[in-house]
Amino acid sequence: MIEKLKRLDWFLLGGLIFFAVMSLVTIFSSDQVYFWRQFVWYLLSFALIIFGSQFDWRWLIRQSWFRLGLYWLSVAFLIFSNFQAKTIRGTKSWIVVGNFQFEPAELAKLALIIILASFFARRHIGAWQIKNIFTSFVYMIVPTALVLIHPDLGSTITLVLIWLAFILMSGVNKKRLLIGVAFAIILMAVFWFFVLHPYQKDRVLGFLFPTRDPLGINYNVIQSKIAIGSAGFFGKGFGEGTQTKLYFLPAAKTDFLFAAFVEEWGLFGGLLLLLTFILIIYRLLMSGLRARDNYSKFIVLGTGAFLTIHFFINIGSNLGLLPVTGLTLPFFSYGGSNLLTTATLVSIMENIKIEF
Repeated sequence: MIEKLKRLDWFLLGGLIFFAVMSLVTIFSSDQVYFWRQFVWYLLSFALIIFGSQFDWRWLIRQSWFRLGLYWLSVAFLIFSNFQAKTIRGTKSWIVVGNFQFEPAELAKLALIIILASFFARRHIGAWQIKNIFTSFVYMIVPTALVLIHPDLGSTITLVLIWLAFILMSGVNKKRLLIGVAFAIILMAVFWFFVLHPYQKDRVLGFLFPTRDPLGINYNVIQSKIAIGSAGFFGKGFGEGTQTKLYFLPAAKTDFLFAAFVEEWGLFGGLLLLLTFILIIYRLLMSGLRARDNYSKFIVLGTGAFLTIHFFINIGSNLGLLPVTGLTLPFFSYGGSNLLTTATLVSIMENIKIEF
């Protein structure tokens, strides 16, 4: 076991540790109760990475009963949450058991990555055949439709983009790609007029028109940009973030933790966080390219796509460059569901690296 531990990617783990430390420091400066909760989640996540990497994930994820079982379990949880879960912040995205909250959409992302990795590993040469696109689309659309009912627009977008990432990683058929783009435009129009809720439309309109409703739909983003813009190069210092301490910045521990972090640590801290994330993605891509079989490559690259989607949508919404969708910053924002999902994927990737 000691020899296997030596073969872990300690550069990647170092990046995750940096994310964890900066997250805990920022949360501690505003709320010590949430600090201890997040500290426990990090302990569980790193234990899962270290000990999970010693488990033979490569054998398990190759078993059809496990892949399908995990996929349909996530679907079952999504159905259950739609009918039984408590409504929190306007959505039924969490299953609440006592003091424990679980977000089934995160399990759905994990399950989708595993099942699509297996699917495209066996069909990557003919990935752009109509039957393969349709089958993979069905795998994606079942949990996506259930997540959209919650309604959880951020996780809906993530599931769709994970599927698109797998399609693109399998090669590009230009003709069918153009047809897909045209279909996507039509589908977005249908969603706008018949699916999206009024508040979701307001978020998009608020993004397109930044001065619209400054005390309503654009309030969060305006406060986030004030926090970031007032920080300077080195920030206001630990515990000195006025937007956070005076509660002007909403969701400062979850959706807008990046803004709270930059307010205290400045542009320097924000750039350091960005460079650390680039290091993490680089190490993931190198592991994927070195993997000896397609399944392992798709698992690693799917993990990279999942993290990148979350990272850039969250940062983009904090900067006002993208609409606010409620996506967390991976391995940084407060909460256990996304942390454990990320840790599970990293442990699978590390096991692949160790075995190779």
